[in-house]
Amino acid sequence: MSSTTARRRPYGVKGAPYAHPSPTTALKGALRAPYFFLVPASVLFLLFFALPIGYAVWLSFRKVEVSGLGLGAGARKEVWAGFQNYADALGDSELLDGALRVLGYGCIVVPVMLGLALLFALMLDSDKVRFTPVTRLAIFLPYAIPGVVAALLWGFLYLPDVSPFHFVLDRLGLPQPDLLDGGPLYLALSNIAVWGGTGFNMIVIYTSLRAIPAEVYEAAKLDGASPLQIALRIKIPMVAPSLVLTFFFSIIATLQVFNEPTTLKPLTNSVPTTWSPLMKVYQDAFGKGDVHAAAAQATIIALATLLLSFGFLRAANRRNKQEAAR
Repeated sequence: MSSTTARRRPYGVKGAPYAHPSPTTALKGALRAPYFFLVPASVLFLLFFALPIGYAVWLSFRKVEVSGLGLGAGARKEVWAGFQNYADALGDSELLDGALRVLGYGCIVVPVMLGLALLFALMLDSDKVRFTPVTRLAIFLPYAIPGVVAALLWGFLYLPDVSPFHFVLDRLGLPQPDLLDGGPLYLALSNIAVWGGTGFNMIVIYTSLRAIPAEVYEAAKLDGASPLQIALRIKIPMVAPSLVLTFFFSIIATLQVFNEPTTLKPLTNSVPTTWSPLMKVYQDAFGKGDVHAAAAQATIIALATLLLSFGFLRAANRRNKQEAAR
């Protein structure tokens, strides 16, 4: 049969069954296809991210006005408050004290966690380390444990009456420090965060180290560079973008600390209900029932996190551009 012979139509089908779409129609369909794939993610983003944020911002500009004794229908009504909730939040000493506590907490957590993550990544990238997959899994495994479970685990180890460490110290005749009281409390909370977050940051840095071409190391060895010099002058500078990324994530996680102090609070009287800014928001929203003040505080925390993150990223990008220009 000739290639130009018309193909037979299927039984019961009228018209040309094998008509091909025009190039214009096919192009329009190809351009629209990505948007159809984006619809599920966009809907979830709007429902569970954008709308809750917008609702919280709307609540922050309102307040409940009580008339009389607050009894009866219409005695309590929601009215427009303007920026009053924000002014009250910025003047709240408990919120400011919580921010200072988180600042001290972050000064301990971030350097120690990133330092250990970098050290472990450099050790795993060394040719002399054996059982690298098992070691990598052992370092990463604490990150897979939920924060509440980790805080309960460490809280059990901190309590003097049940801690096996205190039992051993008592048998050895050594002093038994109370890590849940006073200044050591910062170390106790920081230890939980470092133990849980080091593995994730280590994986990020280690992945960047494995992406460095082997020719770079070979050239450095031919020039007589020692393993320490290779680590300090080649590996660390080349994984600087990963260090910036992990620092960025660590800062956000520090500003949002909530699980650790909330979980340890029933174990000690040294952790107030407003120890961190997020704990203050939770206490006002669900303890006092003032969701409008809590929404204003949450919005301030979100804006502060955004400004700090944006400022840090901008400074890091500026430094990278200056180094590239050299």
